[in-house]
Amino acid sequence: MTHRQILLVIFGLMSAMFLSALDQTIVGTSMRTIADDLGGLELQAWVTTAYLITATITTPIYGKLSDLFGRRPLFIIAIGIFLLGSLLSGMSTSMYELAIFRAIQGIGAGGLMALPLAIMGDILAPRERAKYQGYFLAVFGVSSVIGPLIGGLLSGTEEILGVAGWRWVFLVNLPVGAVALFMVIRYLHVPRFHSDRKVRIDWWGATFVVVALVPLLIVAEQGSEWGWGSAWAIGCYVVGAIGIVVFILVEISMKQDALLPMKLFRIPTFSVVAGLGLLVGFAMFGAMMTIPLYLQLVEGATPAESGLLMLPMILGLMVSSIASGQIIARTGRYRMFPIIGTALMAAGYLWLTNLTADQDIWFIMVGMAIIGLGLGQLMQTLTIASQNAVTARDMGVATSASTFFRQIGGTLGTAVFFSLLFSRLAETLTAAFSDPALIGPMTEAMQDPAVQADPANAEILALLGTQDPAKIGAALDTDSSFLVGADPRLAEPFLVGFNDATVSVYWLGFIIALAAFAVAWFVPALPLRQVSAMQEEADASAAEAVAVAQIGVAEELDEARDLRDAEHRADAASGRHAMAGALGDEPEIDEVAHRAARLAGSPIEPTTTGSMHAIDGDGSPGRR
Repeated sequence: MTHRQILLVIFGLMSAMFLSALDQTIVGTSMRTIADDLGGLELQAWVTTAYLITATITTPIYGKLSDLFGRRPLFIIAIGIFLLGSLLSGMSTSMYELAIFRAIQGIGAGGLMALPLAIMGDILAPRERAKYQGYFLAVFGVSSVIGPLIGGLLSGTEEILGVAGWRWVFLVNLPVGAVALFMVIRYLHVPRFHSDRKVRIDWWGATFVVVALVPLLIVAEQGSEWGWGSAWAIGCYVVGAIGIVVFILVEISMKQDALLPMKLFRIPTFSVVAGLGLLVGFAMFGAMMTIPLYLQLVEGATPAESGLLMLPMILGLMVSSIASGQIIARTGRYRMFPIIGTALMAAGYLWLTNLTADQDIWFIMVGMAIIGLGLGQLMQTLTIASQNAVTARDMGVATSASTFFRQIGGTLGTAVFFSLLFSRLAETLTAAFSDPALIGPMTEAMQDPAVQADPANAEILALLGTQDPAKIGAALDTDSSFLVGADPRLAEPFLVGFNDATVSVYWLGFIIALAAFAVAWFVPALPLRQVSAMQEEADASAAEAVAVAQIGVAEELDEARDLRDAEHRADAASGRHAMAGALGDEPEIDEVAHRAARLAGSPIEPTTTGSMHAIDGDGSPGRR
């Protein structure tokens, strides 16, 4: 493809990726407002997890189907489903409904996550691909900046055109999606790799990946409430384990047609990178989902402000990704980046474990920047390593599988981190309300007439007046709006309790990042290929055509020789061989050879004497 064609394809991919990236940043910073309005802050993990579950499950399905039927139609379908989910999410009347409609959105998001990376693998060589990463990072960076602003503006507005402001967080996807759909239909034209093999769709594999993942993700979400050893939790473990075993057996039986071909795991690079991607996704989503909530609750930031305060992580990610991409493009080496990236991510989490409720805002921003610098060296590098390890015909399934494991890690990370956060919250709030340094000022504030007269303190005073440890311990589970505008002395124990619970989450993130750092040392250092998947496929098809033509020539020549030998034997038996030679009945082999030579473009020129001559470079025949 020419440079102009590549840019047009990338332009179409960017428009769709902007849709997905914008949605995640808008929703993430608006979730507290949405949860407060619909009632159920503790259910926000379900909303996020439902989206990630369906996005995770559909990612390998999109990858495999795009290998079979082409990237473009699958990409268009993914955008359409995503827009339908956005429309329904904007019409939600409860957190449960929102979780269901976000799951529909996730079905479309699975394609928006996997297919752009597969298409990039089709049209660009691994070393060349790093040069174009800046375009996608620009989209991610712009959406990360304007997403929180738009989300804060929409969720902070009472009504827009008679519709609650937070609903436009989802409805805004419709015009953006229409533009993305037009750009993809207009510019995204990537050749499809054709195969003579009969297409088999791995429906059973798709079924059992659902059976395997959903119970495990549910128990990750509900384990703290049910009890990790409860009957419900054990049932989920058993069903998930059975699903995994059956899924593996199905994939082995499907061989090349499997949703996740087991042959990929015999490739050392792919198997190590898949495991590393799972750990990185676990740690990455834990930070990206919990930090905005911390900024709003503890630091008192609005949704828009919390989005802007995430800029250190985004800028760190962009700077390190662009820098590592340029180095990979120039040197063809990538092994050091997973090691450095995981080390920085671990260092960032370790920094955040020192957070306190009265810490200056710059402290958490430094931690975010360190984590961003680490993630930027991991995201593109792991994808490039996976794509570089497989053939062109497995590009889609390998890319989607790499994304699949990262999404599994992200889904588990989100569920486990939020579960740990809210399970620890009751304990840390109890500890905060037992701290004399906090209780003294709070008691003084409760007795202050000015505080009692302020309407902003009414809800928190009513809560504290119950003196019910259970109610106080569960106060932040459903609605945290009572903290907005409250006297700092009254809010301080709640903030300290939430801070201490969040620090537990960051300790877990540090442990996961250390595990990722250990795995990163085992990533093989394969040289990066310098041709794209499309070029590899074209070269392979051309070589196959030449081989088929050569086989055809050889078969026709053998057939002609057999025919001539049979005639010679018949002539010898009848005594007519000499006469047959005089009458010129022998040139059949030359006719067959001439036909075969024309078919295969062979440099052999047959003569009418039964012999063959090779054509020299100047066009004159030479004796062969």
